[in-house]
Amino acid sequence: MASASAELPQETILIGIGASPGVAIARSHLLNRDRVGGIERRILPAEVDAEIAGFQAAVARSRAQLLEVKEQAADHHAEHLYIIDTHLLILEDQLLINATVDLIRAELLNAEGALGRTLRRLRQVFDSISDEYLRERRSDIDSVGDRLMRNLLGEVRENLEALSGQAIIVAHDLSPADTMQLDRGKVVGFVTDVGGRTSHTAILARSLVIPAVVGLENVTTQVASGAPMIIDGTTGTVILNPSPETFRDYLARKQRYDYLERELLVYQTLPAETEDGHVVALRGNVELPADIATARSHGVEGIGLFRTEFLFMAASEPPSEEEQYLAYRTAAEAMAPHPVTIRTLDVGGDKFVPELNLLDEANPVMGLRAVRFSLKEGVLFRTQLRAILRAAAHGNVRVMFPMISGVAEIRACRNLLEKVRQELAAEGVPTGPLAVGIMVETPAAVLIADIMAREVDFFSVGTNDLIQYCLAIDRGNEHVAYLYEPLHPAVLRALQRVCSAARDAGIEVSICGEMAGEQLYSLVLIGLGFSELSMNPASIPRVKRLMRQATLDSARRLVERLLTLPTAAEVVAELEAEMRRRFPQIFDEGQI
Repeated sequence: MASASAELPQETILIGIGASPGVAIARSHLLNRDRVGGIERRILPAEVDAEIAGFQAAVARSRAQLLEVKEQAADHHAEHLYIIDTHLLILEDQLLINATVDLIRAELLNAEGALGRTLRRLRQVFDSISDEYLRERRSDIDSVGDRLMRNLLGEVRENLEALSGQAIIVAHDLSPADTMQLDRGKVVGFVTDVGGRTSHTAILARSLVIPAVVGLENVTTQVASGAPMIIDGTTGTVILNPSPETFRDYLARKQRYDYLERELLVYQTLPAETEDGHVVALRGNVELPADIATARSHGVEGIGLFRTEFLFMAASEPPSEEEQYLAYRTAAEAMAPHPVTIRTLDVGGDKFVPELNLLDEANPVMGLRAVRFSLKEGVLFRTQLRAILRAAAHGNVRVMFPMISGVAEIRACRNLLEKVRQELAAEGVPTGPLAVGIMVETPAAVLIADIMAREVDFFSVGTNDLIQYCLAIDRGNEHVAYLYEPLHPAVLRALQRVCSAARDAGIEVSICGEMAGEQLYSLVLIGLGFSELSMNPASIPRVKRLMRQATLDSARRLVERLLTLPTAAEVVAELEAEMRRRFPQIFDEGQI
């Protein structure tokens, strides 16, 4: 006869993507969120009108459902209602709705089949984008498409109101609408087969402070409802059927994490300065005016990066001057007296905005993108500059031009900006003072940083692209993604050069790439000389806590040591060892 211990399920460890930090310990609840697919079939010409009517009815039902979610979420998730608004806009987008209707008519396809084809085409477009945040906008297409398909097929989705106790939700995917409706008293965490850290669902999970692990590929096939499990949203670890030893270990980790999170609340209102009085501005990266409330709640001192391309992505046609002006003005007034740094339209390459009809280029990352596209498309650029100048009359606004590679581009942008200002003055339209800066993202900009510093009021380093171009790798290519190393000696020297040029010219220098929000890099960036770090607002309390326990002198000495090391691996090893030694309460083996 087998022993009792032999009959216990074996502990299994799965590794996914940590989407929302924290530890959750509970039994699983398997939720059916498999993507549905309609069967494609040909129809008779006489059936076309009925199929289109059925599809339009599904669109109407989907709209009504989303409006209901929006109404229910208004009191508790007001700052994230823009996500539902984005889904409502998708339901109006010609690339989804009109294309599906056209397929029904032209190809004599049933509604489900036409919708399926349209969704596959849209997914292919988004899958080709290497920028993680933009690529994850595909999940919004998936969410709306799945809702439409279910309504077409008459399927009813399981809701979570019947949960009797605390549980960890296990699903193929969760939509933002699902996430907004989670009962925080019952749902202590969730894991999904698909998704990424920058999906709207992950962003909501972080806002709700619900631990989450995504991108597990097949967790729904490995978990039975009611099975004990542990998830660590910081490291992306999922443990099925944990042993008693593992359970005790993670219970202690959870208690420690919860304590540190409560401690973080203290730092939201404290100044961002080191022990020896060195102040660094901590600003937020945002996409839409609706993000401002969340940013302010995390203690941001202004907006270091307003990504304006999302205003274009959230509409079926380019936003008008008035629409842009209202968005920028809203941000400026909400953040006053702190600055709002508006990056002009950054599209092309890996940033796809459907309605702009960008050229199909052989090498788009090196092609007509960012400021190159704006200078070519003068009307679009002029409209945006008019809106920014008008918004500057209502707050502390700065403008930033992306992917600058030379002085000629800076001067072309400034010349157009001045012409637009004169046009507005002639029309009697008020404008305000506007600091002008550039994104440092190319090796060319690094090499002539000393020259360009004399042409602008500030630098902002976009490390995501700078690392990619500096190391000659496509970070979206899985075959070479391992070479994407933020602490590569070449990258450190590039950052040092930019900071030195800014300091010598007496201008501010910020960093707004992913490096800015990583605690591990905080002292390195301060030691290099960055005067401003701009990041996901949720990262600010953690970076501030670390800053307030360090000194500028120690950060500079650390950078001096790191700059002597010949490989990225050695730099990482030295930095991790130093951070564990100096900040054992923050960093341990499981957190780096």
